[in-house]
Amino acid sequence: MSVDKETVAKIASLARIKMTDAELEKMAPELSNILDWVEQLGEVDTSDVEPMTAVIPNTLRLREDEVNADPLTGGGVRDKVLANAPAAEHGFFGVPKVIE
Repeated sequence: MSVDKETVAKIASLARIKMTDAELEKMAPELSNILDWVEQLGEVDTSDVEPMTAVIPNTLRLREDEVNADPLTGGGVRDKVLANAPAAEHGFFGVPKVIE
């Protein structure tokens, strides 16, 4: 794909990049080369390639969810936490209404 000076100027304008005429002239063949390379990538046959979600195979370590796993940071301390709150309503933090 061939990119001319006017196309580079339009792209620079859309990106809010100020470029001189010399820079526009220099950038046109560079962008053309990049777009040619991208077109070459589109020609590669990937029909036998399985889609990947990561470069290396990894699995998550699973564990059971336990509410009281740690007595200091675990669950079961709602009343102690809410005792420090300026306002508590129905077992939750009370906050002022922000939507009218």
